[in-house]
Amino acid sequence: MTEMPKTEKRQGRLGYLLASTGVSVTGDGVLLAATPLLAASLSRDPLQIGIVSAAGYAAWLSVGLPAGALVDRWPRRRVMVTVDLLRTLVLLALAGLIVSGNSSIWALAIMVFVLGVGSCFFDPAGQAMIPALVGRDKDDLARANGKFWALDTFGRALAGPPLGAAAFAVARFLPFAMDALSFLLSALFVSRLPEASRSTTTSQSILVSVRDGVHFLSCSSELRALVLGEAGYNLGWNIACATLVLFAQDVLHVGNVGYGLLLAAGAAGGVLSARLVPRLAQAVAGRLVFAIGLLVQAASWLLVLLGGSPWLAGLGLVALGFASNALSVVIGSTMQRLTPDDKLGRVVAAVLVLVISAVFFLCHRQR
Repeated sequence: MTEMPKTEKRQGRLGYLLASTGVSVTGDGVLLAATPLLAASLSRDPLQIGIVSAAGYAAWLSVGLPAGALVDRWPRRRVMVTVDLLRTLVLLALAGLIVSGNSSIWALAIMVFVLGVGSCFFDPAGQAMIPALVGRDKDDLARANGKFWALDTFGRALAGPPLGAAAFAVARFLPFAMDALSFLLSALFVSRLPEASRSTTTSQSILVSVRDGVHFLSCSSELRALVLGEAGYNLGWNIACATLVLFAQDVLHVGNVGYGLLLAAGAAGGVLSARLVPRLAQAVAGRLVFAIGLLVQAASWLLVLLGGSPWLAGLGLVALGFASNALSVVIGSTMQRLTPDDKLGRVVAAVLVLVISAVFFLCHRQR
């Protein structure tokens, strides 16, 4: 029997991870729309609804760094499958509470927090699996990350939210049951991945392991520059997006549907980047990609602000979505290429905690 070429084997293995990503992030998008709708149906208290929205951030701030250290010690495939199955059970429990009429705002907040804790383990493990599946060649990592982030954008921002809103309109429990199914399917796909044999040092305390990962990140000039660039991009994105709905309604004079289409334009830009961004990452140095991305962001927001037209605003948001995914691909592939395997979970977790912390504190200062 002819042995399958190594490249084809790697692509087949990566396909399982991409399938897992596609179904789970679409479920996340469903939840992104359904959670505030359920919260608003359970309570009209802005403080309680704010607690629900903050619960996911709180999970990352409290658990993110130690979770990354544990991901570097435990078998990553097993971590991902276990987390997916636990998230399935949590969502089914919430769906049961809704059906029985026993759901509450506090049950919803706990569910959001627990799902956030699951993400603290699953996301670093998933990104750390990519170099184990495709190797550490720069071009291969860029292509894999291009597909990964395009799927993430499509499911989380383009397909999932309208599906979640429509499902909630049919039955309040339905989007949560759908998300549970997405995590179950994700677990099935992840279970098909190979479990790489890894030799890690477990004599360190969790605190020392976390400090070791953060120290590696801070001492790498290339990673440090890219992380600061990513933080700057996200800061600008969230400052502008905080009042985009008011600008769209009061200046561009579009209704709710028009505003939704503007958001979809940004997501479409991210999806369109899947094939082009890896080529850009192959041809241009990472720091230059970030510099170009920040310039594109500035020009795009100026186009949105000064264009005075929904069409020009949509074009600007397409460019923003494209630039956002370009930066995600570059920083993801660079982390995976430069970071030793036994530190990769911690480094990914540290970057995610940094970015999420900036978004969390910005959102709550604006309130």
